[in-house]
Order: sequence, then C-alpha cells, then structure tokens
Amino acid sequence: MNKRHLTGLVALGAAASLTLAGCASGNQAQGGSNEGGDGSLGTITLGYLPSWTDGLSTAYLLEDQLEKIGYTVELEELTEAGPLYTGLAQGDVDIYPSAWPELTHKSYMDEYGDKIEDLGAYYENAKLTIAVPEYVDIDSIEDLADNADRFNGTIYGIEPGAGLTKQTQESMLPEYGLEGDFELVTSSTAAMLTELDSATAAEKDIVVTSWRPFWANEMYGLKDLEDPRGAMGDAEALHFLGTAGFAEEFPEAAEFIAGIKLDDEQYATLEDMVVNEYGEGKEADAVDAWLEANPDAFDTLVAE
Repeated sequence: MNKRHLTGLVALGAAASLTLAGCASGNQAQGGSNEGGDGSLGTITLGYLPSWTDGLSTAYLLEDQLEKIGYTVELEELTEAGPLYTGLAQGDVDIYPSAWPELTHKSYMDEYGDKIEDLGAYYENAKLTIAVPEYVDIDSIEDLADNADRFNGTIYGIEPGAGLTKQTQESMLPEYGLEGDFELVTSSTAAMLTELDSATAAEKDIVVTSWRPFWANEMYGLKDLEDPRGAMGDAEALHFLGTAGFAEEFPEAAEFIAGIKLDDEQYATLEDMVVNEYGEGKEADAVDAWLEANPDAFDTLVAE
C-alpha cells in the first residue's frame, strides 16, 4: 500500500472533529440571505468523513464545481456518520456529498429524513461486502464458519456507527451463524486498513468489511465473498443529501448537483486520482486532472 496515504488516513481519523460545534453555514451566519457578503451566491458547507473516500472524492469535486458557478464552499471533516446526519438535519451542514440512504444509512434516514432533502443519486452500483485477499482460498461467507481458526475468529471492521457495521453485526453474523465464532472488531477505516496492509504484506489470512466502490479493493487485491443469503443487502445508489430547504435557498447549486451521474469507470478514476495518484493535500489538483480527462462526465459539468 501507499504508506504515505495510510499515514495520512490515520492522521485524518485522529484529527477530525466528532461534533459540529461552532460550525454554521455561511447563509445561516448571514441571517438566511442566500447572497454572500463577498458577492458570491452564498456559502455552502460540505460535511464528509475523510476516511470514507467516496465522500472525500465527491466533496472535492463539488467544491471545485460549486465554486466555479459562484458559491463559496467550506469543507467540514467528521469521523462518524451519526454526527454528520445530525448536523445535516440541524442545518449545520448543507450537503452530505456521498450518502447511502437506501440501505446502509436507512436508520439515520428513518430518524432524520423529514429534515433532509434528497438532491439526487449520482452513482447506482454501491454495495456492502465481506472480503478477503485473493490469495485466501475461500469464496463464500458460508465458508467462514468452518475456518474461524484461520482468521483468529476476527472480522476487521470500520467505525462503530457505520451502516456497514450495523449490517454486519445485525444481519450477516446471525444469518450465517457466526456470532459464536467471530468477533467484529470496530475502530476506524484507517485502523482496518492498517490491519489489512500488514496481513497482505505477509500473505496472512484476514477477513474485513468492505464496500464498492472503494479504492482499497484494487489496491489490496480483495475479492468479495459470495453472499448467497443476501445478508449484506442489495446494491444501492449513492446520493447527495441536503439540509431541508436546500434547493429553495441554493437553486443554482441544486440544479447543478441533480445533473451529476457517474458510471463505474468515472467514479473509480475520480477516487483513485484523489486518494492514490495525487493524495493528501493535492485533492484539488486531482479533481483538475480528472475533469481534464473526463470533460463530458456529466451534463452540468463546468470546465472553467
């Protein structure tokens, strides 16, 4: 793995705030006017989790594009989905740029959905997975029960509040009768990647929670274990979510965002450029390079 990137993920995970205290969108700070004091169309706050690189990639894409059409954009880093949905519902965050509301984050939508506005789906083929490196000679989640010792009875997961964690704990483990044989270890995406990095370097057996699209699948040669009982759920779409009233307050932004649709290749290259090819601190350069390579990626794209 790119060691510099792994170090950066750990640092981001440690530094990102769990709350949104003191964070308000520029329009709230200006008393609700959607005309910014600097002559812009207003200030839009994007809340994202740096270690969840689907949202990291799209946050920087939106920052680039929204600024080009006249908005001021502020990026707000968090480390858990719960505070992000709370901030979105309270209006402290204007946009969550890569939400999984159909299944993975359904519990948050059940709680906060009446205070959240769906701005549109931009990718249609997201999937939660249980994965192992390609060199591991099992192919199905059903095979885990007879191989618990090989994995030290451990599945390495990500953040405790993640929808992926909930799906694994409440659906997959009981559905396959693994609760007595396996423990789901949760901490952070960065911690899971550290374990994965060490195991694959030594070609040791390891099983992790993962998802698609996610750059680590290709970086580490992961294969999804077959899920014949459907315990990890079906494919779902990734959405841009706004705080309630977003489209009325920021109509130009809402119209632009509704036009973003990415296919598998476009999404994969965006994430790879932001996370791996350019890396931490050069996300804006990565977006510039991606836009140059994909000038017709979606209908509302602003080149300059």
